[in-house]
Amino acid sequence: MDGLVRPARPRAALAAPEARRRARRIALVLSDCDGVLTDGGVYWSDGGQTLRRFDVRDGMGVERLRGVGVATAILTRSVAPAILHRAEGLVLARAYVGVMDKAAHLPTVLADLGLAAAQVAYIGDDVNDLGIARALCGEGLTAAPRGALRALRTAVHYRCRARGGRGAFREFAEWILRLRQATDDEGERA
Repeated sequence: MDGLVRPARPRAALAAPEARRRARRIALVLSDCDGVLTDGGVYWSDGGQTLRRFDVRDGMGVERLRGVGVATAILTRSVAPAILHRAEGLVLARAYVGVMDKAAHLPTVLADLGLAAAQVAYIGDDVNDLGIARALCGEGLTAAPRGALRALRTAVHYRCRARGGRGAFREFAEWILRLRQATDDEGERA
């Protein structure tokens, strides 16, 4: 590592040792759905059914996190059966749907899962993700996919190269996993 971990802007930058410390205490990766786990598009069938496209690589990211004891959950303002089906298929810890104010809902998530904010990483893509990203930025880890709202991309710790629905969640998961495995300058685990 080069000493800094993909800073969004100088005051949001994390020194590599701090990023590693934070990654090692993460117990939950919380994700928006539309625009992160999907490409943000909603498809309509001739019968009026809405459809969403999910990327299987993101599902493997969920499994890889689970393999090291990190849970995942969805926090979205959308209410759609497809989201609940995807959450069930991935065996997520929780799926919070219909949440209008994600930052205000964070204490509920923490209480439900018995966690502190420092144990949570979050990835989102739009204006309704700004509040929770800012709330977690001080202690947890935050990310945004390529193509996310500019204000959000400049407020997070990690800016994905991948777009939502095209592996952004997986990329964030792999970043966290790499940080958890990294050693400090002396070759010791930080």
